[in-house]
Amino acid sequence: MNVKEIMTAPVVTVTENTPVPEIAAVLHDRRISAVPVLDAAGAVVGLVSEYDLLGRPGGTAAQVMTRTVISVTEDTDVDDVRHLLVERRIRRVPVLAGGRLVGIISRSDIVALLTTEWACQVCGETAQGDRPPERCPKCHASADRFAVQEAPPGS
Repeated sequence: MNVKEIMTAPVVTVTENTPVPEIAAVLHDRRISAVPVLDAAGAVVGLVSEYDLLGRPGGTAAQVMTRTVISVTEDTDVDDVRHLLVERRIRRVPVLAGGRLVGIISRSDIVALLTTEWACQVCGETAQGDRPPERCPKCHASADRFAVQEAPPGS
């Protein structure tokens, strides 16, 4: 599975000269924990997280942002992103296409995959995980015979 299939888009962003109180309001109102910072040309130049707001003095995004940004492309495998988030102990990465911000993927996006339910199209057996099982545990059909089980309305 590729990042483009589960990333969040469009992305809430701020500019380098966005005031810290405005950034705090965006994080609070949108119930998110960080935003990418874009320069005048629209390139990602940093990230401002709750941690940055609490731990760094400054009045604008440029003064408090983390400048070292690890990014991925929309075609990056989700499992590679999972390893990246764990190994680097980070919570999210911007997703770029042709150098432009097109999405963001976070730990919670990947954790949500653990709740994905797959249904065998042969016998109806279900399994959970980020991808279908190699074989159905009941009828032994191959992985290509599984489809995402739709959630019932209201769930």
